[in-house]
Amino acid sequence: MNKILINFAHPARARSQMNNALRKSVEDLEGITVNDLYAQYPDFLIDVKREQGLCEDHDVIIFQHPFYWYSTPAIMKEWLDLVLEHGWAYGSQGKALEGKLFFQAITGGGDDSTYRKDGYNAFTIGELTSPYRATANLCRMTWLPPFTVLGIHRGLPAEMIEAHAKDYRRAVTALRDGTLDIEKVFEYRYLNSDLNTIIRSS
Repeated sequence: MNKILINFAHPARARSQMNNALRKSVEDLEGITVNDLYAQYPDFLIDVKREQGLCEDHDVIIFQHPFYWYSTPAIMKEWLDLVLEHGWAYGSQGKALEGKLFFQAITGGGDDSTYRKDGYNAFTIGELTSPYRATANLCRMTWLPPFTVLGIHRGLPAEMIEAHAKDYRRAVTALRDGTLDIEKVFEYRYLNSDLNTIIRSS
């Protein structure tokens, strides 16, 4: 069984129905650790050794966050800057993260049609998240396409929120249990594009 670390970052969690639903859907799963960065470090004084220890103790690392200004909330950038040290995360001797799976679970305001060359945001989600793919590559991790929930600004009905939460639980459970077809995942833009195809029956 793979151990999964979810680095959760939302500076206004109380107002986020979708992120709360996603988080709640996986919190009770065995082998899952939810690391709430804003709750853990309200002063932004990140305990680097604690965070590195958590990463070393888990096989899959997920960054769950709203897609703020085409990137992450501030504390997640601080986490990257401090925790991913040379000689630990990268460099000739930095192999602590080698072979671990990594992906983002993101929520965005615009719908999928806005994240295209001819759309309102002019770039795809894949293009906008490419720094995190490059980070995974530098740290010798296996990057996976992001689990993506879009169209938040128009307001999602309760049944759609519930459906996305169930999909998140399915995806995380499959990663934990080793039933996610990693090769097939790369045929899709998002991790949750077609879970029925990429999750093998156990």
